[in-house]
Amino acid sequence: MYAVIKSGAHQYKASVGDELIVERLPYEVGTQVEMGEVYLLADEDGVSVGQPTVDGAKVLVTVLEELRGPKIHIFKFKPKERYRRRKGHRQTYMRLRIDEIVKGA
Repeated sequence: MYAVIKSGAHQYKASVGDELIVERLPYEVGTQVEMGEVYLLADEDGVSVGQPTVDGAKVLVTVLEELRGPKIHIFKFKPKERYRRRKGHRQTYMRLRIDEIVKGA
C-alpha cells in the first residue's frame, strides 16, 4: 500500500516504514503528525485518485530529526562596474517516518 501526499509545495510517494526528507514543518522532533492531503491511495483493492484529495484518507508520520542541507553559494557579479555580492544559504529539512496509512470512507 502506498499514498501520494503533499507537504509544502512538493508531493511524495509514501509507504509504511519509509523515511522521507521534506522541507521544515512546524513540529517538534518525536511528535506524530497527521498529513491530511492525500492525492492518491493505492492498495491491493485498487487505486483511489482524489479530486483533488481522497476523502477521509490520512497518513500518520513521526518526526525523526531536523537537519540542514548543503550550503548553496550565491555570487553576483557585473563586469566593469565593481559590483560583487556574496551570499550563502542552507535549507532546513525534516526526516519523517511513515507509520500508518488510513483509508477514507
